[in-house]
Amino acid sequence: MATRRRGPLPWLNPGIFVGATAPVVSILVRARSGALGANPIAEALNELGLMALVLLIASLACTPLKTVFGWTWPIRARRLLGLLAFAYAALHVTVYAGLDQGLDVRAILADVLKRKFIFVGFAAFVMMIPLAWTSTKGAVRRMGYVKWQRLHLLVYPAALCAVIHFVWRVKKDLSEPLVYAAILGALLLVRVVARGSGPVGAASGPDAEA
Repeated sequence: MATRRRGPLPWLNPGIFVGATAPVVSILVRARSGALGANPIAEALNELGLMALVLLIASLACTPLKTVFGWTWPIRARRLLGLLAFAYAALHVTVYAGLDQGLDVRAILADVLKRKFIFVGFAAFVMMIPLAWTSTKGAVRRMGYVKWQRLHLLVYPAALCAVIHFVWRVKKDLSEPLVYAAILGALLLVRVVARGSGPVGAASGPDAEA
């Protein structure tokens, strides 16, 4: 009986998953012991939102890393990074809606419409929903690769809205959010230059170029 061949770096995705879930475990442990500070809800919101942004930008870095350095392993991690980014964004929204706003739909809607940083953050989350929903290879087959690829261009405005959400949320010390803005700008520049100079590489499915 033939054995299934394991691909290179079999530890890559498990390692990323364990590393990416460590922050949420830390939040839960600190929340249980009362070590999240004077405002635990705000601290949890900040940490969950930051992890969502970090993972989203990491997923966007996979193709530029292949383009610039010729590395192929980041492509194999891209789908997982995107799904983890969505998971953290969903937790961020859940804590906001459930713990911060007490599931008061009117209050949430008023907050979204009144406060621009919440509006743009909510827009980023909404754009991530169809990306997560269609992240499987089955979705690529059902939609066709061209339609799937066009839909997944939403990742760029989603990332941009996430960065703007961070910038507007911080207000005063913009050094940290501007670092993420610069990284996102550099990644987009690599993509634009690569597309202008010809095909980056052919692939298909959720682990391929979006």
